[in-house]
Amino acid sequence: MPEDKGVMILGEVSEGKLSATTAELLGCGRGLADKLGQTLSAVLVGSNVKSLAQEAIALGADKVYVADDPLLKDYQPDFYLSVMVKVVKQVTPRIILMGQTPTGCDLAPRLAFRLGTAAVMDCVELEIDVDSKRLLVTKPVYGGNAQATFSYESDPQIATVRAKVMSPPAPDTARKGVLIIIEAGLDPSAIRTRVLEKVKGEIKGLKLEEAPVVVSGGRGIGGADGFQQLEELAKLLKGAVGASRPACDSGWVADTAQVGLSGKIVTPDLYLAIGISGASQHLAGCSGAKTIVAINKDAEANIFKVAHFGVVGDWAKVLPAFIKKVKELLAE
Repeated sequence: MPEDKGVMILGEVSEGKLSATTAELLGCGRGLADKLGQTLSAVLVGSNVKSLAQEAIALGADKVYVADDPLLKDYQPDFYLSVMVKVVKQVTPRIILMGQTPTGCDLAPRLAFRLGTAAVMDCVELEIDVDSKRLLVTKPVYGGNAQATFSYESDPQIATVRAKVMSPPAPDTARKGVLIIIEAGLDPSAIRTRVLEKVKGEIKGLKLEEAPVVVSGGRGIGGADGFQQLEELAKLLKGAVGASRPACDSGWVADTAQVGLSGKIVTPDLYLAIGISGASQHLAGCSGAKTIVAINKDAEANIFKVAHFGVVGDWAKVLPAFIKKVKELLAE
């Protein structure tokens, strides 16, 4: 017997606590649920995750469904899908939100197919249509050169949400909610894939996706030596260094620094694009930044079409002056 409708989010756990993306989803989901006059539920799938239910409630969830099983310790597509189908059939939510994360990107289309509905990926805006009360989602299209808004013809309406485009709510530890345990009922013999090894990459400083400031360089930097100045500026601004694909392919900076359609999606408060022409593939990875500042000697460079502020000039002359000024301001 279905329990209720409403908005549901899939929570993810990072280092023993709810991930930053999950907090953002709860904030977004809370707003949508309030507009519909319905409840917000969260699903926690994993091993030893029951203790995180109150954290989800404090961030806005009315109900938390927990599937806690040692077999769910690592993301396993078939098991996670089985659990989500069970919960969705019990709750019958109108809307299901997941993060635009490796788990969300893999699970959302699987779940949509299993339920005979649609999933829209990498959404940057979500709204409830005033007349139809249906979900409207907006996402970048054509390599980030445009945005399109979609609506759904079937339920549940499934969407993955890009990180850092929504603001996480302030936790309210006094909030009360309901914890519901879901028996996963998993058969170990049904596992078709297994995690054999996890290799954690070494990251110096902030993760590129989490940095409030990203200083990126492109082909125009000319070599690895130029990136040392970018690193100096990033350190001053308490940010991280990014790069376009040509800079990474040339070996000037690690591949993990690549921003773009085939790299990482970043949404910092400030994005400095230095010596970057602004190809659509790169813009797809940084167009969500709140402020974009470009430095390029080519006044016709495509990057200036999206930049909020721009400097036409040789970065090798502009950047040292800029760094000097930043140091002066920080010293005051």
